[in-house]
Amino acid sequence: MRDPDFGRLFAATALGQLGDRIIFLALPLVAILALNVDEFQVGALTAMTAAGSLLVGLPAGAWVDRMRKRSVMITTDFARALVLLTIPAAWWADILTIWWLYVVALIHGVLTVFFDVAYVSYLPHLVGRDNLVEGNSKLSAIRSVTSISGPAAGGPLIGLVGAPVTLLASSAGLAMSGLLAASIRKREEKPEPHENPRLGREVKEGLKFVLKHPTLRAIMMGDAIFNLFLVMYQTMLLVFLEREIGLESFGIGLILSGMGCGALAGALLASKISKRIGQGPVIWLAPLVTCPLAALMPLAHPGWSVAVAAIGLAALSLGGVVRFVTQSSFQQALTPDQLLGRMNATARFVSWGGIPLGGFLGGALGSMFGATTTLWIGTVGMMMSMLPNFLSPLRRMRDLPQGEGLELVRNHDGMKSPE
Repeated sequence: MRDPDFGRLFAATALGQLGDRIIFLALPLVAILALNVDEFQVGALTAMTAAGSLLVGLPAGAWVDRMRKRSVMITTDFARALVLLTIPAAWWADILTIWWLYVVALIHGVLTVFFDVAYVSYLPHLVGRDNLVEGNSKLSAIRSVTSISGPAAGGPLIGLVGAPVTLLASSAGLAMSGLLAASIRKREEKPEPHENPRLGREVKEGLKFVLKHPTLRAIMMGDAIFNLFLVMYQTMLLVFLEREIGLESFGIGLILSGMGCGALAGALLASKISKRIGQGPVIWLAPLVTCPLAALMPLAHPGWSVAVAAIGLAALSLGGVVRFVTQSSFQQALTPDQLLGRMNATARFVSWGGIPLGGFLGGALGSMFGATTTLWIGTVGMMMSMLPNFLSPLRRMRDLPQGEGLELVRNHDGMKSPE
């Protein structure tokens, strides 16, 4: 935190994530409250938000590896801010439709893919590989703080000015994040161009690197299962809280802020937990212990049981962040610089590939069986996400290896690991 450039990245993360957390609450509420859409359309909106991972997930890594990561972060921050401004503008002009929201969600999602790949690939350059766990923990902590403050601020703001206008705050946060990223003084070296650049070959190299490693492969499969059912769960969570429990936007914001509190606790405890239990076991134990608590929400009825269910969701967030910090630090430390973008893009493509499907399934199941049943299905699915990691070498691995990935890179045609 004494490093000025990391401090700027830290502040940019805070503002950008604050904007994103308000989007997470406000965008579906624009559809639910301002447009009065049905459950399937809410699910389709969630799917469009994540569809960018499927459309550009793999080539994004190859493209980012050709560019300076900081420049990609700045450009995508400003572009996302502009795209979001179209929603309140369309609402004021009385031309806002669900199809408008679909298009904005898709464009925003595609830009977010490029931002996220550049962001996680930039950290090793900024802090060095020896400081990755500490750097990821600090950034996860501030993301968790914004998970608390974003919904806590967004809920009352939506109640005061409406969901469409609230997106102005999200746009401002992303624009300020871009300005702070532009102020980082430490410059990356421009990536050396490939002798014979071919997008398909570069994408294949990233896929081969990740899929040949049994632990990286298991982590991605576990993420894919978890994200599929988490999005299915989250798609109906707002519908359940608003239509079946009867909460208004302020109450929904408080529950989401409670999840942020759990995420903050997870970020602060991740390093200690992984040292005590072991990095490998943490990756599969965290979902095993915390995912069953998501079942408290479909059991809830108006009254005190909603507060108990909110505590269960906070625990779910705690486990998710502990797992994320541990596995992200492992992936970054294992991967050579020239493959960071492609590794992160491949991991995101596989892990997030089920998110659009989860949105559609959540909306379809909600329409057919109701929000409560969909929450039960999502809970069971999240519990199953620990199986790929439990059945992999991670089960017995207290300390994750650092050098195996470099050996795999040496076996790639035309690739050499860095000295």
